[in-house]
Amino acid sequence: MIVVRRTGNEPVTARSALRMRFRLSVWGLVWTVFGTAAFAIVGRWGWALACGLLWLVVTVDLVVVVRHIRQGAHYQPGPDVPPYEPPSDRP
Repeated sequence: MIVVRRTGNEPVTARSALRMRFRLSVWGLVWTVFGTAAFAIVGRWGWALACGLLWLVVTVDLVVVVRHIRQGAHYQPGPDVPPYEPPSDRP
């Protein structure tokens, strides 16, 4: 069995693309609002409902992303913190 250990720089190099996810959520929000309105105007209620449900999902994702951006950076252990030892007790 191969055991991959922490090198100690993962917290430094690991980054989340929250700003890109924010932009994609705004893009999705624009298109779902447009799709919902356009399909409702032409009377395609099934497609309007589908776009409306997708609009809800995109809005929830946007709220989560904005919340995470506003939280800011979290504590990350530095290189002086040793890697976690894997659990030694096996069932």
